[in-house]
Amino acid sequence: MFIDEVRINVKGGDGGNGCVSLHHEKFHPKGGPDGGNGGRGGSVILEGTSSMNTLTVFGKRIHFTGQRGSHGKGKDQFGRDGKDTIVKVPLGTVVHDNETGKVLGDIVREGQQLVVAPGGRGGKGNAFFATAFYRVPRFCEKGEQVEARWLRLELKLLADVGIIGLPNAGKSTFLSAISAAKPKIADYPFTTLAPNLGAVSKTETIRYIFADIPGLIEGAHEGRGIGDKFLRHISRTRMMVHLIDLLNVDPANPLKNYEIIRKEIELFDPAMAARKQVVAANKTDIPGTEEAFFNLQEELGKQGIACLPISAASGEGIPELLEEVFKCLDEIPQVVLATEEESVVVIDAESEGLEQKHFTIEPVDDYFVVRGKGPERMVQMLDLDNDEAVIHLQQRLRRMGVEDKLKKMGIKNGDFVVIGNYEFNYYDESHDGMHLPT
Repeated sequence: MFIDEVRINVKGGDGGNGCVSLHHEKFHPKGGPDGGNGGRGGSVILEGTSSMNTLTVFGKRIHFTGQRGSHGKGKDQFGRDGKDTIVKVPLGTVVHDNETGKVLGDIVREGQQLVVAPGGRGGKGNAFFATAFYRVPRFCEKGEQVEARWLRLELKLLADVGIIGLPNAGKSTFLSAISAAKPKIADYPFTTLAPNLGAVSKTETIRYIFADIPGLIEGAHEGRGIGDKFLRHISRTRMMVHLIDLLNVDPANPLKNYEIIRKEIELFDPAMAARKQVVAANKTDIPGTEEAFFNLQEELGKQGIACLPISAASGEGIPELLEEVFKCLDEIPQVVLATEEESVVVIDAESEGLEQKHFTIEPVDDYFVVRGKGPERMVQMLDLDNDEAVIHLQQRLRRMGVEDKLKKMGIKNGDFVVIGNYEFNYYDESHDGMHLPT
């Protein structure tokens, strides 16, 4: 079964907790904090591979989670980072956020990676917070908790040449004649139910990928027939070979079948219709097709489109057709879809433009809502049942500028401030800032 669109659920591993520990050793009466940091959670990473050409594997498993980071320990022992979960996907996979529809990445090269669910940061141990003025902190951070997200994976096959045409035009026979591909071939409509790929060698070192696109019919762009869902696969091709069955060509109206397919592609994507095409007039080995071929070739010639005679069954004319296709490919610049610098891309709040120190404050009824990656992460990771941790949070929010902005917005003593899942009562500096309500 060919599957080219799926939904998957991904979640990075939670970070490990930091540790609160005080050093106790003979002859060292003052000791000191020695709680280690927690390990970072493992990420979920999509990785491109040429060994797959369908998303069928996701029919059995759609939930993927990174390993949790280990907790820190005393004696300055750091927790181990969680292992990443590598998920293989075929080249040409476009990754969308399922909720917003935003394109997060496009995997087009062997080994290219997209970190779709980063692991949570490990919590800092109390040794991390020790300073010359604050020598024995008795609090630590919890590991960052990571939320799951749904993604939509859409496969657009990568090929140099797309073979298009009406059902039973001979596309599969043609692909099997020029490559080692073995698509299903029969004499009834819609034999091909999924795109087939075949590699065609120009020289010992140069080869091109041809894609046999399932037959299109009139109205395909509106969902008629089975070819509509495969129109997207033509969008990746550099050019097209349009196969036309001469037995179905009316000599008096030779462009009818050609125009049906061209119109469907144009309605689906006008830019795709403007792509270079070579027409292959198939079944010229059958007597009685001469007039249809010459009329078709003449009309296409007026539009500057090459039309070559072939027989996909006997192989007649195929070398000449491939020579014309290779000539066109040499003239068409190859689009670079991903650079070496993009071999590993991380999708998270920072890469989407939300910096750690950025925050917004929104007044809602009789309280204020603080939003931002930095403040929300701080509130989530600190143990707010610990008085020292609360004081540390107040100081960090003050340094970040949250308190100054609240004052400018007219906050009064006793007003509520919401950060993440927590509510605080606000008091001015003489009352030590914000406090959790009792």
